[in-house]
Amino acid sequence: MWRRRTGGARRSPEAVGAEPAEVAEPIQPAEPPALTIDALGRKCPIPIIMLAERINQVATGGVVAVLADDPAAFTDVPAWCRLKSHEHVGSYELPHGGWSIHVRRNY
Repeated sequence: MWRRRTGGARRSPEAVGAEPAEVAEPIQPAEPPALTIDALGRKCPIPIIMLAERINQVATGGVVAVLADDPAAFTDVPAWCRLKSHEHVGSYELPHGGWSIHVRRNY
């Protein structure tokens, strides 16, 4: 028999006493990107489309930085990396808002 799941009261990590999750790494990347894609001001899925169109412009093992300020891109780009078997190197906060999301080309 199937039972409907109830959402219940979801509590934030702060309410439970856990440490809040970090949004992005505050440190700078160790390796400079071979290509930077400026998707600031564009809504998803445009940053992913731009990444998919241009990732082949770097050599295998090269890093592409996607500059994005849409909160959906912060989670969608790493998900795209898993889907396409590329490596999500890290997401770094930009001083003026948004993130620099680094992707390593694996093939």
